[in-house]
Amino acid sequence: MTDPDPPSHRAPDTTPEDDAAVVTQSLEQPEIFALLYDRYAPDIHRYAARRLGDGAADDITAETFLIAFRGRARYDQRRATARPWLYGIAANLIGKHRRAEVRALRALARTGTDPVAESWVERADSRMAAEATRRPLATALAGLSARDRHVLLLVAWADLSYQEVAEALGIPVGTVRSRLNRARRKVRSALGNDPTVVSDATEVASYG
Repeated sequence: MTDPDPPSHRAPDTTPEDDAAVVTQSLEQPEIFALLYDRYAPDIHRYAARRLGDGAADDITAETFLIAFRGRARYDQRRATARPWLYGIAANLIGKHRRAEVRALRALARTGTDPVAESWVERADSRMAAEATRRPLATALAGLSARDRHVLLLVAWADLSYQEVAEALGIPVGTVRSRLNRARRKVRSALGNDPTVVSDATEVASYG
């Protein structure tokens, strides 16, 4: 068997790990930008699906990366991770569907059934607990302003830090904290401290 080439003779791995490096390199080699899609598209799609359903999530995800690709020359190279940038684009696109989102939330609150809700309660401990979660959570989320809902769900469902939410939405960290605290108070009030309300409802009400 032929011995492998010594390390000094091997072709270097030119795949950039740092997101900022990916964006920079993509200015000369556009195909490299696909690395960001591979890294973050599943998460962006999952988040959009929880907000608007699978059908809309396909479009939101595709448009998020198209906008990011077209605007990559303006990317802040000081940010090693592109995650907040991409979630910010997705949040802006989701915001354009805010009426549809609120309609779905209110329908869910009335009937207890909605296709979007299936992903909200996927980690519920039982079907009974899942049903208990849907209506009060939907009522609580529908009652929030679009700005407060964005902050709350970027923290609770996208797992962004306060700083990352601030970067995503282009607002100060102090504003993130105040909006999050206001949203959490409203959600807790709507849930009424019911111990059967678990999973995402508990997560949304208490995260942070």
